[in-house]
Amino acid sequence: MKLYLHNENMDPSCLVTTVQAGGGGVMVWGMFSWHTLGPLVPIGHRLNVTAYLSIVSDHVHPFMTTMYPSSDGYFQQDNAAFHKARIISNWFLEHDNEFTVLKWPLQSPDLNPIEHLWDVVEREPCALDVHPTNLHQLQDAILSIWANISKECFQHLVESMPRRIKAVLKAKGGQTQY
Repeated sequence: MKLYLHNENMDPSCLVTTVQAGGGGVMVWGMFSWHTLGPLVPIGHRLNVTAYLSIVSDHVHPFMTTMYPSSDGYFQQDNAAFHKARIISNWFLEHDNEFTVLKWPLQSPDLNPIEHLWDVVEREPCALDVHPTNLHQLQDAILSIWANISKECFQHLVESMPRRIKAVLKAKGGQTQY
């Protein structure tokens, strides 16, 4: 698809090439804390229990033990089926002396602050001077965008959690401004 400015018609200086719908996508997994962004892990296939166990052991564990050496860190995940798999639950039980996994109620509103970081990451490729035209370029752009998210951005998300939870409680689980 080509986009052009109104009244500029098909002047080549006004044309922007884009990737057509169905051109594929890039899946990533990431985490962060108030202190820093964690790893952003490209997922080359569908995320399943086996892949998630690798992420937990290879990325979550080192991040949590490094960031929270006093074992006072909390790890938040939603209720995706593979998060609740027995092998995952057992892994977290084996490491419960190193950090705490927050219990997440079933059918709860999505308060996971990382969703807001995903919004940032999804918006930024559109603002780039040079748009990705293939999956490799898109993945590189996403990794670069992630690495450049400001500390203020993710710290604000962590600091907003008490207000967000209060808003959900006030709305009795209904829709909030968040």
